[in-house]
Amino acid sequence: MQIPVPAHVHYEIALRLLERQTVVAVLQADYAGLEDLQELIRTLRKALAQQKLLEERWERQGRQVDYRWSYDEQPSAP
Repeated sequence: MQIPVPAHVHYEIALRLLERQTVVAVLQADYAGLEDLQELIRTLRKALAQQKLLEERWERQGRQVDYRWSYDEQPSAP
């Protein structure tokens, strides 16, 4: 059985954008919102780490992880 999950790059792109561009803009325009933004970044990092733990678990159980690039993507061949 293949288990569909988001490709890691989806998390990485969001994190890079938030860390490199959004933080800079927030520091200039909405410093009070910085704490919320930092919490969002931590949450995304935790989500990626949790997904990796699940992937390791499933692989130990002999299941295949099917990384998806889009919501509409069809399952890949086994």
